Amino acid sequence: MPLSTSSNFTKPDDAFRAIVEAHRGLSDAESADLDAALVLVLANHIGDIEVLRQAIELAKQRMLDGQQQQQQQQ
Repeated sequence: MPLSTSSNFTKPDDAFRAIVEAHRGLSDAESADLDAALVLVLANHIGDIEVLRQAIELAKQRMLDGQQQQQQQQ
């Protein structure tokens, strides 16, 4: 099964809002712990190591692209 990169939510803003709300009131460390726990739960739900590897690579690439854009704007 290939990695799905298009939205699978009927209301993507609601999904984003739920994630943001889950972090409200948490310290930076608690927020990082929540993110780590959420990643592990969702990785288990995916249950496909190749899809997980694709997701990791995509996330890393997006992070690096974002950092490069910030550096170019400075």
